Amino acid sequence: MQATLHLLSATDFPALTRRSLEIVQINLGYRCNQSCQHCHVNAGPQRQEQMSAETIAAVLAFVAASPQVQVLDLTGGAPELNPGFRDLVEAGCERGLRVIDRCNLTILEEDGQEDLAEFLAAQHVEIVASLPCYLEENVDRQRGKGVFAASMRALRRLNALGYGVAGSGLVLNLVFNPQGPTLPPPQAALAESYKARLAEEHGIVFNQLFTLANMPIQRFGSLLVSRGQFNAYMQLLRRAHRAENLEHVMCRRLISVDWQGYVYDCDFNQQLGLPIPGRRGNRQHIRELAARQLDGRPIHIADHCYGCTAGQGSSCGGALGDDVAPAPTCRS
Repeated sequence: MQATLHLLSATDFPALTRRSLEIVQINLGYRCNQSCQHCHVNAGPQRQEQMSAETIAAVLAFVAASPQVQVLDLTGGAPELNPGFRDLVEAGCERGLRVIDRCNLTILEEDGQEDLAEFLAAQHVEIVASLPCYLEENVDRQRGKGVFAASMRALRRLNALGYGVAGSGLVLNLVFNPQGPTLPPPQAALAESYKARLAEEHGIVFNQLFTLANMPIQRFGSLLVSRGQFNAYMQLLRRAHRAENLEHVMCRRLISVDWQGYVYDCDFNQQLGLPIPGRRGNRQHIRELAARQLDGRPIHIADHCYGCTAGQGSSCGGALGDDVAPAPTCRS
């Protein structure tokens, strides 16, 4: 796999500073039951990295000492494969935090996860589920044969528990990302297409659709380099930059914690090896950090940051601004 950090380091992206911390995003490990082409983590079944029980305890201690933190955002790989996942969920819910599981849906059919959907529902965990298209051929091309059918089964199961159903209090959001080096379509209009197609063809309902841009790092970045598309994609992101999106990028109120407990401004910086520096200039560990130390600090930027401000903007919570183009389908 070809690294891209050397292609991104020199940048004219505008300087950013942190605001009060609200979200702690925790990468519980890079092991996953899928190997997706667009994956910016390079996750897969062969990865062995996973957060230890001791590091999970350090994260929880940090959260307990940081009353301004409102959200635990659990990601991976497939975060559910970490043995400490359920204990972490329960601890977050007991503290009254909003707990988000970034779920690939097919994990619900893995051995040992037969009761996962019921567990998430019992804890009122918010599910953010990857579904890069409502067309089977597109999903299977990007994520592997049979993934679309398994995803439909998982969504129907979640709906049966109340997820995505009006008035249930169980939130089910879906995530779209483009098939290749293009910007995401307008989020609101694409969401209407998703809701219509999934309801009519599969009897599935959900709350919101988030559109995310593919980041030019790790597996997707390497693919761009190997196909000679890297520079063209970066030019696309730069041309589509909208300064108003800078107010809403998630790195201003989020930290990303890697499986070893080291802290980054965002998940993308984590994958590029750009940590938040400690007092001696070395990388900062969560057990050594106080949330108040982060307020007003500069955010580590590079050229990949244009992926968050291009067009309608892109973050872990979907688009940042208004739709700016006619609505295509998820074939784009």
